[in-house]
Amino acid sequence: MTILLIEDEPLIARQLQKLVRQLEPGATIEGPLASVQSICDFLSSHKSPDLVIADIQLSDGVSFEAFRQADLNAPVIFTTAYDEYAIRAFKLNSIDYLLKPIDPDELKAALAKYHRWVASSAELGDQFRQFLAHITEKQASPFYKRRFTGHYLRQIVSVPQEQVAYFLRDEVIYLVNMAGQKLITDYKTLDELEELVDPGCFFRASRQCLLSLNAVSGYRSHYSGKLQVQLNTPNDTLDLMVSKEKSALFRQWFEG
Repeated sequence: MTILLIEDEPLIARQLQKLVRQLEPGATIEGPLASVQSICDFLSSHKSPDLVIADIQLSDGVSFEAFRQADLNAPVIFTTAYDEYAIRAFKLNSIDYLLKPIDPDELKAALAKYHRWVASSAELGDQFRQFLAHITEKQASPFYKRRFTGHYLRQIVSVPQEQVAYFLRDEVIYLVNMAGQKLITDYKTLDELEELVDPGCFFRASRQCLLSLNAVSGYRSHYSGKLQVQLNTPNDTLDLMVSKEKSALFRQWFEG
């Protein structure tokens, strides 16, 4: 049995390696890998592992991206500090979803679930479908994040979706609210955020900006074929242009 570990925090990775060795002494452990790119490189040059234990948020994105690119078929035990990924995780070969800090007993139970899956995949598949149905029933909108947190004046502030004007990448990912306040978020990439938000409410206007419909008052056509977006946030100096290639998609999104 070969287990691939994916974790970008060195201390957690070492602890996870030690714990997996204790629980599965006969397994061969590969990794830990710390980035989407390293996962893609590994899976393209190695035989598929029997099991993957993967953090979701990595240094250059989310592990979902690598699994889609590599068309991973192995079962995955996901580990994360965030619970909003549960539905997406169970669509990607997941057999369990553990919240950090990882409880040894929960990891032991997840590994036992993997062994039952090997013995009877059909039986476990029924369990997953029941679990997924249970989560869906408890979530009014299971696929999209509705609140976001950011750092503002030494406080952690919670911002509802309706108050988000846009997310901006400038070394870090900022959240700008409808009052024009700029908060620092803990997200690492806009690609990660784009996976979490409702596409009917947010549009990836550029590589640097994920835009909320609430913040758009209108747009102007530019001679180059681009669109200049007009924002209704106070004292906003952002000069936001939508590329010619995305202009038709933007019009469709804005006009509904």
